[in-house]
Amino acid sequence: MNTRVVRWVVQGILLLGLAAAGCATFGPPGDSFSIAAEAQYGDPARRASTRLLLRGLKADESWHFREAVVLYERALQVDPTNPWAYLCRARFEVAQGDPERALDYLDKVEALLPSEPGAAGARAHLAGLRGTALAILGYTSRAEPLLAAAKRGAPRKWADGQLDASELQ
Repeated sequence: MNTRVVRWVVQGILLLGLAAAGCATFGPPGDSFSIAAEAQYGDPARRASTRLLLRGLKADESWHFREAVVLYERALQVDPTNPWAYLCRARFEVAQGDPERALDYLDKVEALLPSEPGAAGARAHLAGLRGTALAILGYTSRAEPLLAAAKRGAPRKWADGQLDASELQ
């Protein structure tokens, strides 16, 4: 087994363990996390980066994938510490069928998330996207608990087992 995949599996198990222990939350009921809500926080670079993400999500939703990627990358250039930019890229890569790249982006989200005010609300998406990526790679036994946690944490957004660009806006 690839060492990178092993690392992702272990991180997923740790995330589930924290959730089970009550140390990690999956956000408030009602699926309240959105990139738009985060656009008002942070310094000018963070706010500009997040506005680019919103434009990227609109392009992504309209199937303008090249434009979406350009906007996501510009958001990362403006603020490389913006976890929401990595979250958007991870969602995009899962949707495009590149789970390994998605997992790389999710690792970055996880590293940056603890210092963010919106961290609790985003954890369901982190778990769901990691679970989806692992499922695509064939690790269904590892993916199922993560997807279940996403459905519990953001039931309306994860009811269909996926996270659309419009659901992150």
